[in-house]
Amino acid sequence: MRIDLHTHSNRSDGTDPVPVLIRHAHEAGLDVIALTDHDTADGWVEGRQAAEELGIGFVPGLEISCKLNGISVHLLGYLPDPSYAPLAKDLRIVREGRTDRIPTIVARLNSIGVPLTVGEVLAQATGTPSVGRPHVADALVANGTVANRTEAFDKYLADGRAGHVPHYALEPGHAIDLVREAGGVPVIAHPWGRSSYKVMTEDTLGRLVEDHGLAGIEVDHQDHSPESREALRAIARNLGIIYTGSSDHHGAGKIDHDLGVNSTEPEQLDRLLETAKANAAASNDAAVPEAYLP
Repeated sequence: MRIDLHTHSNRSDGTDPVPVLIRHAHEAGLDVIALTDHDTADGWVEGRQAAEELGIGFVPGLEISCKLNGISVHLLGYLPDPSYAPLAKDLRIVREGRTDRIPTIVARLNSIGVPLTVGEVLAQATGTPSVGRPHVADALVANGTVANRTEAFDKYLADGRAGHVPHYALEPGHAIDLVREAGGVPVIAHPWGRSSYKVMTEDTLGRLVEDHGLAGIEVDHQDHSPESREALRAIARNLGIIYTGSSDHHGAGKIDHDLGVNSTEPEQLDRLLETAKANAAASNDAAVPEAYLP
């Protein structure tokens, strides 16, 4: 059974419309896919419908932008109620903060001689409730400044580069609380990838489990070396939490993240779904969604 629990559509910074993403997952031989767009549940209805039509399992989720001690950390939330007011409010603030910084990013790039307009960026952000750095990168690709998103981030948009502008993000413990209160399952995404490794130590993960009910960590991810995966799996087992694997697929927007390149063990998906049932029951919230597993 092939299970990919971290993918993105053009409802955030992926390049594929939701039905196309689900079709590609089916063509790639996946049995279950989770849609985890950044800070939005906008694609869930469309995703479930497409999955049902193709007979592929579908788990609704989202990826929440967080920061700990100024370092970016991402939290995957599976099966929360997206209409839960405190969660919906904070997600809206995150999305607005991401979009509001676009003129500043463009101005900073212009100041170092990079040709770009806000209109070019917005033209790349079709179907999404917020505009982010990946759309800036796509605009730079479209106007010939760079060859791909990776080059755009490496030269202009990554932390410390001229076009990097911080945006509002949640504290991880608070985000975990919100996901659980909304009946969902919180899992730290790529904890030792990018810059999160600086703060996502075993001690920190342990505190998030003990103090906030963190349910799991993403272990098998392209940003993790074989040694990191082995160590993270051991940490998950020591803490008694779920460990997942996934592609973090963004369509054409991210190379070397093909659907199914990493997968989640069926037993871990079972644990995730059981945790979702328990958290949904504790939330007393009838709007908590369900996974579709044919």
